[in-house]
Amino acid sequence: MDPRPLYIRTLDQLETVLAGITPAELDRPTPCTEYDLRALLGHVIGGIHRIAYVGEGGRALDVSPAVDRIDDTDWSGALGRARTRAIAAWADDATLDRIVEVPWGAVPGRMALGGYVMEAATHTWDIAQVVTPHTALDEELALVSLGIAEKVLPAERSREGLPFGPLQEVPADADAYARLAGWLGRAA
Repeated sequence: MDPRPLYIRTLDQLETVLAGITPAELDRPTPCTEYDLRALLGHVIGGIHRIAYVGEGGRALDVSPAVDRIDDTDWSGALGRARTRAIAAWADDATLDRIVEVPWGAVPGRMALGGYVMEAATHTWDIAQVVTPHTALDEELALVSLGIAEKVLPAERSREGLPFGPLQEVPADADAYARLAGWLGRAA
């Protein structure tokens, strides 16, 4: 599978959600309880720069997983700059099969970028819950992300060493984003 089209769709969706953010919302809590909205936005933009750096040939752990000092009114601009970099870094098909180093190990580029599809889709949901909770998000991105999460994260896990809490129960009729959030330890 080529994850690049999915990653671009994820960034498109993130861009739409970010367009609705106001400076007054930046200190609000998010479903990703480690972060308020400002810190989560810095983490998301940092993650895009990190996967761009990986696509450029770098090691993920060489760069910070978050950016700071973004002007409260420039989150969309920061996303646009990170997005341009990431798309350029992954434009060469050979990058998909090259072994790259990401925080969870050395994997083919396509697996690394797939992990960042999951990351960006999940955090887009987190952000949307704060700023536009009734926005319809792309269900296919959530289903793909849930499939990735179910493959790489065991249902039984401890908090130690993982950035994800214990599996959370969700209603049987929950949408794909709620199921993804629950799998990643968030209360949907």
